[in-house]
Amino acid sequence: MATITASLVKELRDATKVSMMECKRALQEADGDLDAAMKCLRERGMAVAAKKATRTANQGMVSSSASEDGKTVSLVEVNCETDFVTRNQTFIDFVKLVSDNALDTDEDLSVVMKDELTAKIAEIGENMKIKRNIRYISTGNCSVASYIHLGGKVGVLVELDCGKAETQDAPAFKELIKDITLHVAAMAPKYLNSDSVDAEEIASERAIYTKQVEDKPANIIDKIVDGKMNKFFSEICLVNQGFVKEPKQSITELLEEVGKQLGDTISIVRYVRFQLGT
Repeated sequence: MATITASLVKELRDATKVSMMECKRALQEADGDLDAAMKCLRERGMAVAAKKATRTANQGMVSSSASEDGKTVSLVEVNCETDFVTRNQTFIDFVKLVSDNALDTDEDLSVVMKDELTAKIAEIGENMKIKRNIRYISTGNCSVASYIHLGGKVGVLVELDCGKAETQDAPAFKELIKDITLHVAAMAPKYLNSDSVDAEEIASERAIYTKQVEDKPANIIDKIVDGKMNKFFSEICLVNQGFVKEPKQSITELLEEVGKQLGDTISIVRYVRFQLGT
């Protein structure tokens, strides 16, 4: 049997991040063959991951990365079992790796990074899942901004479009896109605008409101229902919501105000909000 030296164990440890004891055991089983020991640890890690896969992973972290030019921005959610692990630097570094990888693909990273995830489960000792990933790639005069809230409990991406390229560099525009990411994080709009709302949901709400005022004079029922629908849209649609910093001003009015200040037209192209565990 080959002699398992401390330096060989350390080399395997550095390559795999698995405990020294497990590395020594794998090397003993592989008779000192480093490649065979790595394969053994990988197989063992897959077995560990399979065993832990039934355990609930509803803690974790939302993270974002951006390309050097700022044109591509990602948002990911990675889950683990306990809040304790979310403070583990190994887990934090892995989440950052996932968000960096999300810059390069729209594919499901739980599939693309299956091997890395399996190895990390074995290393950390908890079930983990890459729950979701998305990236926004801005073109033309569009800009994307991200915001991570509550230490990774909530994450947001927002893309704005403006008519002039120079608007993107204006301090007022940069403040605007930051404010909208903060607003989305705080207010959790369900839709961008009323056109985005599912027709069946609109019909259902309208039927409920009509039922509520069926005792009113027929000539004013539609007007009352329209008012209730406007309030409904102001609660669930981003552009209709009152700005979180100034509730009397809608997001649409905020966009118009900053656009007028900059001599441009600014609109929200899209947004996404990840909340941990939802």
